[in-house]
Amino acid sequence: MLAESRKRVLESLDQDALVLDVGGWAHPLSRADWVIDLMPFETRGLYGEPDPDVARFTAETWVQQDVCGTEPWPFADDQFDFVICSHTLEDVRDPVRVCAEMTRVGKAGYIEVPARSEEQTYGVHGPWVGWSHHHWLIDMEDGGLEFVFKTHLLHGRPEFWIPLEWTEALAPTQRVSMLFWEGSISCHERVFYEPEELHAWLAEVGDKYGAPVGGSDADARAVSRGLGLRRIFGRR
Repeated sequence: MLAESRKRVLESLDQDALVLDVGGWAHPLSRADWVIDLMPFETRGLYGEPDPDVARFTAETWVQQDVCGTEPWPFADDQFDFVICSHTLEDVRDPVRVCAEMTRVGKAGYIEVPARSEEQTYGVHGPWVGWSHHHWLIDMEDGGLEFVFKTHLLHGRPEFWIPLEWTEALAPTQRVSMLFWEGSISCHERVFYEPEELHAWLAEVGDKYGAPVGGSDADARAVSRGLGLRRIFGRR
């Protein structure tokens, strides 16, 4: 979660506001009163654990559950004043379902995901396009989210790649997409039935982000040799 966004969220919350962190296992938010995640409380903190003297959530308010499952989350409608979901939607199999449950249990919240430009960049994580464990390309437009399944086609089509040098020169705020929402979350999955339509959409990333698009197999091989596997592990 961006430091700027964390500061804004924390400053906006009253002391008695009830906060839920969705998918916070790797780096749970200390201000969260509750956390819901597939992983258990005991293994939390892959990317850093809050000071236990500061964290408001406990083992009793940590819900271990598949957030994409058919069972509703064990919370009442509008139970939470604020819901955090940072770098989770790109990982899960049904982000639309997760957004629906966040809307049901929360009155407002904050979402942060990798920018689509980053997810179409060759080499940000290893010798492939985008982050190896991410399932979705996500656009944020008109206050909502659009999810497109991240096809393996991308890894073999350099004409849809953004150069690593361009992405690495961006500020952290430019490498993510952010959404503060209130009341409800507008989101949907976009499905392409014609290859030409998908190809045109993938190519639009350059115009959308003002980025150069297109490389070659030779470029990919050169980047791969330089990268090796030094970026196997992600970040949050």
